[in-house]
Amino acid sequence: MGSSEEPNKASLLHDSSSSPTHPLLSKSFPSPPISEPQLESSEPDQTQFLQISYNYGPRPFKDLPFLILFLLFVLCTFGFGIFAVVNRNPDSSSVSSYSYDSSSTSCSKNSTSSLQQLPFSNYLELYSSSHFLKDLIWTLVITLILSVPFCWLLLLSLKNYTKQVVYASLPFFVVMPIFFDVYWFVACTVSSSCSEVFPLVYRILLLVFVFLFIGVIVWIIVANWYRIELTVNIIGIASHSLSRNLGLFVVLPCLTFSLVVYYAPIVVFLVFARWNGKIVAKESGAEYYCVWKQDSWVPAYYTFAIITMLWSATAMVELQVYVISGTISQWYFAKDDDSTPKRSIRSSLRNALGPSSGTVCLSGLLICAVRVVRAAVDSARQENLQGIVNIMLRCCVNALLTAVDFLNKFTINFAAITGETYCTSARMTYELLKRNLLSAVFVETVSTRILGGIVFVFSAIYAIVACAILKAVSNLGADAYFVAVLAWVLLILVLGFFVHVLDNVIDTVYVCYAIDRDRGEVCKQEVHEVYVSLPIRRNHRPSLANRTLGV
Repeated sequence: MGSSEEPNKASLLHDSSSSPTHPLLSKSFPSPPISEPQLESSEPDQTQFLQISYNYGPRPFKDLPFLILFLLFVLCTFGFGIFAVVNRNPDSSSVSSYSYDSSSTSCSKNSTSSLQQLPFSNYLELYSSSHFLKDLIWTLVITLILSVPFCWLLLLSLKNYTKQVVYASLPFFVVMPIFFDVYWFVACTVSSSCSEVFPLVYRILLLVFVFLFIGVIVWIIVANWYRIELTVNIIGIASHSLSRNLGLFVVLPCLTFSLVVYYAPIVVFLVFARWNGKIVAKESGAEYYCVWKQDSWVPAYYTFAIITMLWSATAMVELQVYVISGTISQWYFAKDDDSTPKRSIRSSLRNALGPSSGTVCLSGLLICAVRVVRAAVDSARQENLQGIVNIMLRCCVNALLTAVDFLNKFTINFAAITGETYCTSARMTYELLKRNLLSAVFVETVSTRILGGIVFVFSAIYAIVACAILKAVSNLGADAYFVAVLAWVLLILVLGFFVHVLDNVIDTVYVCYAIDRDRGEVCKQEVHEVYVSLPIRRNHRPSLANRTLGV
C-alpha cells in the first residue's frame, strides 16, 4: 500500500510532505525496503508521509482466501445437511418396536407393536388451555413491539438531554438493586414455601452479598466520577451522529433476521442428522437387544456445522460493525455539517458484502477462534487442573488472546473507512493512534458501563410495571414474577443491541478523530472539543490545558 504503482488509491493516500505546518505527520509511516540504500537528500521521499481519508472510490477485493474458505464451510454444511435429510432412517424413533431375531441374528420389527403417541392436535389443545403460556406469549410480544419506541425514546433522550439522563440514572444504579434485594428478602420471609426452600441463614447471606455488590458499584462510580462529564459528552456526540443515520436501525435488525433465517435450515439439518443410522443388535451379558446406532459421520458433521454457525455469527457481528463504521465515517467526513451523505448505508453495505467480505470473514474467524479458545480455557480453569505445565500453558494462551484482542481493536472500523486488508488495517490503525498520542486499546469504558446501567434501570422499571399489570389483570399468581423477569430479559437484549450500536459509533468517531489529527484538519469541531480530553492511557487524567486539537 502506498506505492506509486497503485494510482487508483490516490483519493485515499496522498502526499502531504510539502506542508511544513503538519507536525503530526513528521514521523514516517512505512519503513523503506532494506535492499534499497538510504540516500541523503534535501528533499524527503514522496511516499513516506501518507494521509488517510475515507475511500469513496471503487475498492478492490481484499482477503479473498478467507471468503472462499467461509463459502466452502457453508456449502459443505448445506451439502451434507441435504444428504442427511435424504438419507434419514424413518425407524430411528421406533427402536422399541424392534426385537432381536435369533434365527436371522438381526433386529426385526414386530408386526403387532404400534407406537402410541399423543396427537399433535392434543398438544395444541393442551397448550392453548394454559393461561400461563397465553400471558407469557402476549407479554413477550407486547414487550418486543414496545422496544422499538423505547429505543427511539432513549436515543432522543441521550441526544437532547444526555446530562440529565445520565445523572438521573446514577442513583438508580444503587436504588434498584437495593429495592429488589430487600423486596425479595421480605417476600421470601413472608412466604412459607420460600422460607422452607431458603432458610434464614441463606437469605441473610444472599442479602449481605448483594449489598457488597452494591458497594462495589458505588466504589466504581466514585472512582470514575472525574470522567462522568467526559462520558456525558461522548454519549451525546454518539447519539447525535446515530440520530443522523437512523437507517441503521432498519438495516441492522434486517441483518440479524437474515442470520436467523440462515440458521433455520442448518438447525433442521442437525435434527435430521440424528436420524442417520440403523438399528443393530447389541449383546448385554447373555441377552441381545436392539439399539439405535448413528452413522460414524454424524458427530463430525455436528462439529463442522456448529463451527460454521459460530463463524457465521461472529462474521455477522463484524459485518454490522463494518456497516456502522462506514456509515458514521461518511457522515463525519461530509463537507456539509447540516446534511447526511446520500446512500451512505447502501455503499457501506455494498462494500461489506463485496470488496471487503473477505476481511469481514477473517475478522469473524479470529473472533470465533478467540471465543472458542477462551471458553476452553475457562472450562479448564473450572476443573482445577494442577501442575506448572497447565499454569504456564494457561498464561501463554491468555497472553495470545490478549494480543489478538489488541490487534482486533478498531481494525474493522479502519477497514470500513479505507477498504484495506485486515492485516494492513490493524497495522495502520496502531501506527495512526501511536503517532498521534492516542490509546490503541482504550477509548472510554465508562460510557459502556453507564449505558449498560441506564438500560438495566429502564428495563427494571418496565419489569416492575409489567408485573403490577399482570397481577391486576391475570390469575398467574406467583408466575407473574417469572413472566415479568422474561420480559425484563427480552427488553435488556433489545436495548443491549442499541448500546452495542452506540459503542461502535463511539469507536468509529474515535478513529475518525485520529484521522483528523493525522491530517491536521477538523471535520467536526464538536467532536474535537470532546475527544481531545480522552486519556492516552487507562490511569491518566487528562487536562484540557495540556491537550490540543492537533490542528
